[in-house]
Amino acid sequence: MFQSLRICLLLVFCCVPLSVESLTLGAERADEYLPVLKGKRVGLIVNQTSRVDDQHLVDYLLNKKVNVKKVFAPEHGFRGNYDAGAKVDDTKDVKTGLPIISLYGSNKKPKPDQLKDIDVLIFDIQDVGLRFYTYISTMHLAMEAAADANIEFWVFDRPNPNIAYVDGPLLEKPFQSFVGMHPIPVLHGMTVGELATMIKGEGWLTSLKAPQLRVFPMRNYSGSTEYRLPIPPSPNLPNQQAIYLYPSLCFFEATPISVGRGTNFPFQVFGYPDPKLGEFQFTPRPVLGAASNPKLNGVTAFGLDLRNSNVRGFDLTWFVAAYAQFKHENKAFFQSPYFLDKLAGTDKIRKAIESGQSALELRKLWQQDVQDFLKQRKKYLLYPR
Repeated sequence: MFQSLRICLLLVFCCVPLSVESLTLGAERADEYLPVLKGKRVGLIVNQTSRVDDQHLVDYLLNKKVNVKKVFAPEHGFRGNYDAGAKVDDTKDVKTGLPIISLYGSNKKPKPDQLKDIDVLIFDIQDVGLRFYTYISTMHLAMEAAADANIEFWVFDRPNPNIAYVDGPLLEKPFQSFVGMHPIPVLHGMTVGELATMIKGEGWLTSLKAPQLRVFPMRNYSGSTEYRLPIPPSPNLPNQQAIYLYPSLCFFEATPISVGRGTNFPFQVFGYPDPKLGEFQFTPRPVLGAASNPKLNGVTAFGLDLRNSNVRGFDLTWFVAAYAQFKHENKAFFQSPYFLDKLAGTDKIRKAIESGQSALELRKLWQQDVQDFLKQRKKYLLYPR
């Protein structure tokens, strides 16, 4: 009887959820940064993901009487309503009257005169953990500008939804561009705060002055923390599934194949009219703020519906199979070979595919580089792995 009672009590105890401390974002650590901001002139690099509880960071800081002077907007704009690659104009925020300076287009780096009335430049943008997602390039250039202007550069850290994955080829210097500035894998498995620390520590900035970097890390976060983004980080990554599939589908952007821009499920499908790559049909159409003139506009594509796919990380199986099908039908696949090489950070991947290597064989090309990177980044990690 007593043994049965012990078992029952044990079962009851095991069914009671243990108390788990909630995640605290860098922007939510106001008790630490608000006193430091007192009397300082502040510039913000933010977009629609820059939230503190139910408020935008801009509104939150203004309500706390912080002297916010201006806002810098990355690709997709301050409110996240610009298509990928679309020109983002300088403007003024209707709600606050603050000037909004674009950091996408011809002005990717804050100019000295744009920082002359700033003491602290704060970066608070949700990233997705990929080298070619341009928010980290914006952060890099802003760090350089802040160092040159002799002002502080702060990063309010946020989770990386792909933090569990470190994979893909490392960028080689000849292929450095705004869609890849750092010698890191496609999936680097770091938060923006960790990456900023690494950028400084490895001397990747061109500035002659050391950046006055300060990272406000998260509390109760680790490499095993599952975090579902509450706000889409950009118009064509509307949900968690798109974010998970983005690494494996983005290379299609350099080919004639559509990844669903101009549909309700971008980066969750891929297809082409002929050759047909599957039975699923979709027809891209213009979508305001997301795809003004999508690839295959008005043309029905046939391919795969990946909305229920379990693929995670970096997998080129679909890409290599599509190349083989195009080659079999004597159709050009690498529509923009140099753009593909910039996304990959190397021309070795394209050349290996052209030589007939399988997706499994391709993986061997970067394994040693990834292992070396894991050792290199170790001292910059802010959270348990």
